[in-house]
Amino acid sequence: MLLTILEGSTFAISNEVGDMADGVHGLYTDDTRLLSRSLLTVDGASPLLLTSQVVEYFDSAHYLRNAPAEGLPVDSLSIARERFVGEALTEKFVLRNETRAPLDVTLRLELRSDFADIISVKAHDFALGDPARAAPLPATVSPQQHDPTTLELDDPASDWSTRITFSRACSLDRAQATFRVHLEPRGSWELVSRVARGDRVRSRSASPRFGAELKHVRASLAAWRMRVPRLDAQWTDLERCYERSLADLASLRLKGPEWSHDLPAAGMPWFMTLFGRDTLITSLQTMLFGPELATGALRALAALQAGEDDASIDAEPGKILHELRRGKAAETWFPIYYGTVDATPLFLVLLSEVWRWTGDDAVVRELEPAARAALEWIDSYGDLDGDGLVEYESRTPNGLANQSWKDSGDSQRFRDGREARGPIAPAEVQGYAYDAARRMAELAREVWRDTPLADALESRAEELRARFDSVFWLEERGAYALALDGEKRPVDSLCSNNGHLLWSGIVPEHRVEAVTSALCSDELWSGWGLRTMGAAEAAFNPLGYHTGTVWPHDTALAAWGLAQEGRWEQSWGLVRGLLEAARFFDHSLPEVFAGYARSETAFPVAYPTAARPQAWAAGAPILCLRILLGLRPDPGRGVLVSDVDRPLPDWLGDLTLEAVAAFGRRFDLRIVNRRIEVVPVE
Repeated sequence: MLLTILEGSTFAISNEVGDMADGVHGLYTDDTRLLSRSLLTVDGASPLLLTSQVVEYFDSAHYLRNAPAEGLPVDSLSIARERFVGEALTEKFVLRNETRAPLDVTLRLELRSDFADIISVKAHDFALGDPARAAPLPATVSPQQHDPTTLELDDPASDWSTRITFSRACSLDRAQATFRVHLEPRGSWELVSRVARGDRVRSRSASPRFGAELKHVRASLAAWRMRVPRLDAQWTDLERCYERSLADLASLRLKGPEWSHDLPAAGMPWFMTLFGRDTLITSLQTMLFGPELATGALRALAALQAGEDDASIDAEPGKILHELRRGKAAETWFPIYYGTVDATPLFLVLLSEVWRWTGDDAVVRELEPAARAALEWIDSYGDLDGDGLVEYESRTPNGLANQSWKDSGDSQRFRDGREARGPIAPAEVQGYAYDAARRMAELAREVWRDTPLADALESRAEELRARFDSVFWLEERGAYALALDGEKRPVDSLCSNNGHLLWSGIVPEHRVEAVTSALCSDELWSGWGLRTMGAAEAAFNPLGYHTGTVWPHDTALAAWGLAQEGRWEQSWGLVRGLLEAARFFDHSLPEVFAGYARSETAFPVAYPTAARPQAWAAGAPILCLRILLGLRPDPGRGVLVSDVDRPLPDWLGDLTLEAVAAFGRRFDLRIVNRRIEVVPVE
């Protein structure tokens, strides 16, 4: 079992004892592994586990006992190992003599680093990569001793280094820091260590302390909780998911020189950086928290918007980025990469949503140049062949072959299992582009006072809607195709993308019933969530990353689409199944889980290397709460309203959500006797 703690882009992965031994274990910062090995022994033996767990997302506790060794019977020592991450990894070891005789023992820490980038580590992970064919990881580096309390690991291939400081003097021999410990009967001994990137250590001589920075991190979490609405729900699965989502999103908060407000990293451990699509969808999911996250995301992504045509990073003017990378990963992958086809229209959708929740014309005017550039990208660079649809095709050999949200290499599959060849026009991206055009028409008319642009965008949206329906609709399947391939043939597998289409509004009214039936069919609905691909498709695999697994954000967006079409019973069914699934993940939804039918498994089956916490999975319960409440902003009146026009389900029970921010005010929401009340707080 892995235990992970994190704060910003710094995180530590260990086993239950607290050791970092192999695989993905290590201390990472800025996509680079600072420490790949940290093994504790007492008198030459590894301690035995009593219990361990993550306390908050940034700290963990490991309670151990000594293994039997010569002259040291088992259970002679209690060993507490506590750690937290902030700017560094700080760890406290406490040895306590549980006997009535004095003890002399030797504590050793074996310490090494390979300074590997996170992408190379991912390639070597047994469940995701192919170690036999992956490029070799760098050789491990042993520490050098600067003084009795300071060790340093220096990467010979770069200027990276790791500095380890101790509160007590040690001796170093073959990468082992050794401490000689004398314990009186019932006596205790304490050691504190701090591991940090060498060029960020403020003082070489400062002795590490345990607790000062921990208080700061806890205060930051408390402040975060104070800013978000407070939920009291009779349905315990909902309340616990909400609380875990708050903690998961707090843990992913990321600082960066390109933005002024904390933004969510995409997910632990592979994606602890800024992603365009993930940040935008997470911001849309969490508008209940107020506009600050979404506004910060828009400003950051606008600042990083591509300004030039650069095929080496799949960039064109106006395009919103796919991801940033730091440290060693920036050398292995790209420092910045633009290979995403959907982030640009989603940027426009989020800008509109912020305006609808706030009525803030100033933000829309501030971001007008970025929005107009994004519109131009959709109309020109996004439409590769001038047919009115948005397509993608990577222009760099190191880029992503698939650039929609289903971006694994085998995701675009026909009903018979054949892989589609590009350029690919994904179905859901046409929906995003349609929604973006309608929303930007509203902003052009209401804020920019550009009536010709508003008229043109409305006309473009209706043309796209008609063309989309004519070329994507599969009459024999009662659903829309996954995509069009490079020869404009419908990629005819039944997939969850139909839910995104309902959310975008591109589905004509006369198709809604059929699409609803397809989504709720046994092929797509597992009982826990929507499968990414229908169970009857030739390429279906319940463990296929995008060909049969369940992604919580995907199910939540489909539930949102069903709710917008007034299909409340079906929408609530998706929400209920998803939040019941969360119960088996300690109410912290993972990035993805297996697509086995609920009737076949006693609980949802974990996907072996799913990111958790992951931003849009953590955002899914927040969106589910909004869906249950039927909540939407009414910018004309400057209030929040509920679209639910019928009694709520019995299983939901009573609920109070306090201090939802919109239009510069606060609103309380209550469910009493299965009815929703929205009350402005004066």
